[in-house]
Amino acid sequence: MKAQYRIRNWSEYNAGLKQRGSLTFWINEAVLEGWIDPYLSGKPGASVYYSDLAIMTMATVKAVYRLAGRQCQGFLESIFELMDIEWSVPDHSTLSRRVGKLAIELPVLPKSGARHGVVDSTGVKVYGEGEWKTRQHGVSKRRTWRKLHLGVDEETGEILAAVVTTNDRTDGAVLADILDGIEDEIEQVSADGAYDQRKCYDGIRERKARAAIPPRKGAKIWQHGNSKAARYNRDENLRRIRKGGRKAWKRESNYHRRSLAETTMFRFKTIFGGNLNSRKFDNQAAELFIKCAALNRMIQIAKPISYEVKV
Repeated sequence: MKAQYRIRNWSEYNAGLKQRGSLTFWINEAVLEGWIDPYLSGKPGASVYYSDLAIMTMATVKAVYRLAGRQCQGFLESIFELMDIEWSVPDHSTLSRRVGKLAIELPVLPKSGARHGVVDSTGVKVYGEGEWKTRQHGVSKRRTWRKLHLGVDEETGEILAAVVTTNDRTDGAVLADILDGIEDEIEQVSADGAYDQRKCYDGIRERKARAAIPPRKGAKIWQHGNSKAARYNRDENLRRIRKGGRKAWKRESNYHRRSLAETTMFRFKTIFGGNLNSRKFDNQAAELFIKCAALNRMIQIAKPISYEVKV
């Protein structure tokens, strides 16, 4: 029988879910105060120059409420009119031109102690035919997608680092970039068998972290036990699996927590969908980073705490 769970903090979680849809949460006084860049807009003859914060806010509203560019512009203009705000709103072409140049940082709450990072990737559609045409005529050459690689905090559920690549990049080739994006100390990195590569273990070892990556079936020891060199964490995992079994190793290494990365992917696509609206790669990457930043803010105000119900 499938396990059943109940939410322990339902009242707080319910309030947080409602706050996610509040415009005052995404557009507050601090955003309005920094909407215009006074140094560039104040020059003689210069047009209004919107700050990076304004572009970031508009792109966030566009992602959260799933609006097209022109719809987002009209949406914000109507909100500003209702709020008696005199600021103008960037047009959709300005948003498209500048969003790819934004330096986007993921909001992560400070934490004492080292982090347990879980790593995974998912595909996001760029453009292509509808499902009916695909079934009738097959997949065309124009059908493509981008890969979103995430490093997630096992305890908080926040996205610590994100990397966007084309669909021809393997997961293991991107792990080093994910680790570089995590500034805090790392105690463990959990990932699936796609990361069972030397370069992945080397990168984790450089961060002085423990690797919980299941060796692939038929895996061989990389380094003999009598060698004087530092032992690979992967070889120790393989020896433990051979001795006690894969199931016991997963339980001892806390490997099952890696599923939280898949939970994050599911949450991401449920909220923002599985498609990209942007055409240029830089804009596509910025669109995904903005969605990751928005998801972090959502998790910080509303995260369910559940417990298993004994049946």
